[in-house]
Amino acid sequence: MQLSELVKKVNQTVDEMDLVTARTYIEENLDLLTDNKHLLKSNARELVNYFNEKRKKGEVPLTRQEMSDLNAVNVYAKRFDVRGLKMMVKNKRALFLKKEALSYLHADSKALLAGMGVIEK
Repeated sequence: MQLSELVKKVNQTVDEMDLVTARTYIEENLDLLTDNKHLLKSNARELVNYFNEKRKKGEVPLTRQEMSDLNAVNVYAKRFDVRGLKMMVKNKRALFLKKEALSYLHADSKALLAGMGVIEK
């Protein structure tokens, strides 16, 4: 993808509030977009700065599978399905050690996982 096309798509997805697609474009082309931030609109520029800060801190973005697992945990917690929640946690212990993963959990999920001793209160 050429730079002009990439900038146009990033600006368009940010304007449409399609942040999932914008995140994908930005993360795949972070170095290129960082060098050419002046071509982006202000909201897109802020997203590029945000992802640069996360990279500097050493945080690795969650994969699609990890996001799906966190979504499943939220669904189990919403339904108060402790049995299903235990099965999810059993195989995904390392996922809950990631700092970024905790921000994707709902309050119900956090309360149940803290009660189970999976995450700290």
